[in-house]
Amino acid sequence: MIKLENISFSYNKKKEFIQDLSLEFKSGEITTILGPNGSGKSTLLHMMSTYLKPKSGKIYLGDKDLGKLKQKEIAKYISCVYQENEAPDDITVRDLVSFGRNIYSNVKKEDKEENKRMIDFALKATGIEEIQDKKVVNLSGGQKQRAFIAMSLAQNTEVLLLDEPTTYLDIYHQIEILEVVKSLNEKYNITIVMVLHDLNQAINYSHNIVIMKNGNLIKQGKATEVLNEQTIKDVYNVSGYIHKKDNEEIYFIPKKIC
Repeated sequence: MIKLENISFSYNKKKEFIQDLSLEFKSGEITTILGPNGSGKSTLLHMMSTYLKPKSGKIYLGDKDLGKLKQKEIAKYISCVYQENEAPDDITVRDLVSFGRNIYSNVKKEDKEENKRMIDFALKATGIEEIQDKKVVNLSGGQKQRAFIAMSLAQNTEVLLLDEPTTYLDIYHQIEILEVVKSLNEKYNITIVMVLHDLNQAINYSHNIVIMKNGNLIKQGKATEVLNEQTIKDVYNVSGYIHKKDNEEIYFIPKKIC
């Protein structure tokens, strides 16, 4: 479980952007953070990865206070794929994925064997075994994103953070990435926290949803519990309809900008 206790954060000294925020992310589940641009979604995710440091408050992974751990130690528990990722033009997919093992020792023979095992696992889990010898620069957007997810998987962490993993992808490759995310959670019980913009994708690929606006937590819980027409109107300034099916699946049909 990831637990945030009384977190505050500011980009300048004058005003706190996030103030006294507390929430929990359940282990072994997928949680999506939703909210309009500038709501604090990515800021929250970056604090969880310790890329950004909170002004006050504490972040725990289980009983571990992340604020007391060194970056290399944190990287053994939490991996993160950011919105924009870059790689050298001449690097192959396999070599990129192998970077995920840099936090571990490569001296002993057993370490090298474990590194190979985890790289092979990451390539297979993301479905890119057949393109592992290709140059990353020659990949499609969806393939490239899977390669960076594979690099994070090679770290062998309990938690995977994804900052807008479907950005810049067409609808086919968006679904492709989200199916990979779903598979990683179901097959390997990896705790996943991701930022998305699409409400219906969040509903279909998440156990839980966190809704933010202006740095504040608006709601947290299951999609069927927290997403309703009034909340969407209040948060996004968009009116529409929530369509519910008999099996409790829901999806949002936008009507107009308020």
